[in-house]
Amino acid sequence: MSRNRTRPRSPFNRLTSAAIATAACVCVGATPADATGTGTEPVVSRGVTIPAFYTPPAQLPAANGTLIRQEPLPLGLSLPGLDGRPLPGTATRLMYKSTDSSGQAVAVTGAYIEPSAQWKGAGPRPLVAVASGTMGQGDQCAPSFALQHPLTISGETLSVAYDNLAVYRLLATGAAVVVTDYVGLGATDRLHTYVNRVDEAHAVLDAVRAARALPGTSLTSGSRVGLYGYSEGGGATASAAELQPAYAPDVPLAGTYSGAPPADLKAVMKGIDGSALVAALGWSINGFTQAYPDVRAILDAHLNDAGRKALADTSTMCVGDAVISYGFARSTAWTTSGKSVADIIAAEPRAQAVLDEQRIGTLKPSGPVRVATGVQDDIVPHGQARQLAVDWCRKGGKVTYEAVDLPNLGDRILTNHLAPLLADQGAAISWLTDRLEGESTSSNCWTMPFQR
Repeated sequence: MSRNRTRPRSPFNRLTSAAIATAACVCVGATPADATGTGTEPVVSRGVTIPAFYTPPAQLPAANGTLIRQEPLPLGLSLPGLDGRPLPGTATRLMYKSTDSSGQAVAVTGAYIEPSAQWKGAGPRPLVAVASGTMGQGDQCAPSFALQHPLTISGETLSVAYDNLAVYRLLATGAAVVVTDYVGLGATDRLHTYVNRVDEAHAVLDAVRAARALPGTSLTSGSRVGLYGYSEGGGATASAAELQPAYAPDVPLAGTYSGAPPADLKAVMKGIDGSALVAALGWSINGFTQAYPDVRAILDAHLNDAGRKALADTSTMCVGDAVISYGFARSTAWTTSGKSVADIIAAEPRAQAVLDEQRIGTLKPSGPVRVATGVQDDIVPHGQARQLAVDWCRKGGKVTYEAVDLPNLGDRILTNHLAPLLADQGAAISWLTDRLEGESTSSNCWTMPFQR
């Protein structure tokens, strides 16, 4: 008997053109799995059956990045190549071991794609770890699942794989790509710890280790490594660049792209409250109350029935259904006092401390980094993303900062956040490809006083 997950537990080439025009594939049921690992009961999230692959085993290996299991992953958008190899490449679904922010072992899922395109740059084929932007919190929203099902639709959920475009453009350069699902997104044993900088950084770095361990790839010990991420993914890659020296010294970084990074969650919470993506407020609260149980008691004391319902409801949603169901709601309707969640957290020292721990920019990043942010972005506010670049510059980081200056395309409706993703994507991939080819770059920190 199936079980619906409705409460928190414990979001170039011809193939690229096809990806834009035909990103449609309706999810169908797959081999069922049980969240307890018994295999006797399927996990169903908002009408979508989660494949058994995503159920972690009871025991995990000791070393971070160790492969737990792998299987072929059919890409939802694939074309036959002239040489008989599929375009853009051959994909493998992964599960690997990582460590969460509390120091506990955790299983993370993702995907590796061996490109059909040749790498024409210097050195062996490089690897890019892609950290996806916000997909939601339900397991059906996982980026690896989205590679197989670019458009997931059930009567209860809607997920669009918008980051597949970046994945396919990177593959077209001849670079291999590994995609992480982050902690708890896909894996059915826990909730996704949305924008938890340590969890996400570890998941990104361990994805690189897992890709290196996968047999039969063209990667070598000399393959350069780059990181690519926008929005939630920009925060994940920024955190990974900061934590790499201590957590993964075996994963030197040739370059890191961090687009629209949520570096200061206190500012971001104010940006998303009342916006089309207000559900992200629920996802972050759900994730942090799972990682920090003492914070749950604080918030429970302030939430009313509507607030508790919203948190439970959003915990299994993807971006599409979250926008439809909760778009432009305000968190003042979720609290007993009528204060916003941001104001409540500001008045609670322990909750405030948790957000302070999530601040990105307190450490010097490893290797060259490129920070891009739209000057009109009001969802992941421009000012706090620019401040990350300033903070890194002050710490001696090799920073390329790009202010994406576009017209105001509509307040709080996501357009000012998404437009820079597309407008800057080509330049971001070009910059990262140069780093993968071994080309040096200089910092433009000296221009910060003159840039918006």
